[in-house]
Amino acid sequence: MEYDERLALFRQTRLNPFDRGEEEDGPQGGKTPPLHARPELFSGTRTHSSDRTMDLGLAEDHFSRPMGSFIASDIEKLKMAIEECKKLILELPEHSERQKDTVVKLIHLRLKLQELKDPEEDEPNLRVLLEHRFSKEKSKSVKQTCDKCGAIIWGLIQTWYTCTGCYYRCHSKCMNLITKPCVRVKVSHQSEYELSICPEIGLDRQDYRCAECRTPISLRGVPTEARQCDYTGQYYCSTCHWNDSAVVPARVIHNWEFDPRKVCRSSMRYLALMISRPVLRLKEINPLLFNFVEELVEIRKLRQDILLMKPYFITCKEAMEARLLLQLQDRQHFVENDDMYSLQDLIDISSGRLSCSLTEIHTTFAKHIKLDCERCQAKGFVCELCKEGDILFPFDSHTSVCYDCSAVFHRDCYYDNSTTCPRCARMTDRKQDEVPDVKDA
Repeated sequence: MEYDERLALFRQTRLNPFDRGEEEDGPQGGKTPPLHARPELFSGTRTHSSDRTMDLGLAEDHFSRPMGSFIASDIEKLKMAIEECKKLILELPEHSERQKDTVVKLIHLRLKLQELKDPEEDEPNLRVLLEHRFSKEKSKSVKQTCDKCGAIIWGLIQTWYTCTGCYYRCHSKCMNLITKPCVRVKVSHQSEYELSICPEIGLDRQDYRCAECRTPISLRGVPTEARQCDYTGQYYCSTCHWNDSAVVPARVIHNWEFDPRKVCRSSMRYLALMISRPVLRLKEINPLLFNFVEELVEIRKLRQDILLMKPYFITCKEAMEARLLLQLQDRQHFVENDDMYSLQDLIDISSGRLSCSLTEIHTTFAKHIKLDCERCQAKGFVCELCKEGDILFPFDSHTSVCYDCSAVFHRDCYYDNSTTCPRCARMTDRKQDEVPDVKDA
């Protein structure tokens, strides 16, 4: 049997004698040795390999840079080549080298088909739309999902953008379809949380439409499934609600509950941008929380002590050179007040991470003031009520501080002699002595 006849038979039966090593009937009814045992036939396949290449659609220059527009026949040829590759992969032996090579070719063909359907154009590096500031991404290997259409972004062949404010990602072709404004604008103008737990208004009040894109939705999933956001309490379509999970601030503040709940995409971005902002004043929102959560009381005491240490560091040259206060640069509000918390603070308090890190920082600050720095030690106090004991500091656990003059006493002494602070009395007498002098003048 001639090689061309065998190749035609192979195309009809989709069998590959090169890999299976099967014997064929010879021209005289005998058995022909396997093809891999006949070097003259194997070498002949090299000369006719172009036939098989054309059969897969690989002989055409599908992997070159597309120039101009493509007609429909180019896409059809690629689709036919892809189908041929898929059939050949199933016929080849498992884990063979030829099967692996064919899989690689199939991947390249599919990428080229996608490129023809979505040709890359010269896109600007920065685009502004609905207060989004979109920056063109250069990453080609990271697989992302388009927030607009929900399809995968193939960075190797597709142009895509990311908003530098809210990290909204989308294809270049989807940008003109965006209707959602940048969430960072809301964070800048309205830095507050919804403090009601899942404030549902009902799907009928939403006119059975998505709260964001107004797509018709229903609880039965016809035409689109209605998904509730635990943060806003409203219902959304599957395009605007991907079943993402996040810690809901209202549940933390009222129930001390940190289980992630399903939220819509816009709520997830808003919560992600707000998580480190100190906007929660717990003593006003829910003061009873301190009665049930001991960790909050411990953190509040540590923060009060740090605020008492801050004046020492501001006036200490060594502390400024060592930049001790920069140990709290991730929680700058800790050196400004003791009653504002961020959602991340509460999460770290619940897990115990904040207590460990803040205790360590508190120990470092106290060691500098009481042991390492002579200038800070000189700013200590002696109890004027008992005139005994070591030098006192306002952040010591066994001391009390006068609210009027900030003098420091032993706690037991100050409570036992709670009539008048000696320092306040001296200051009052001094003011009274200065009044006649002013009148005489």
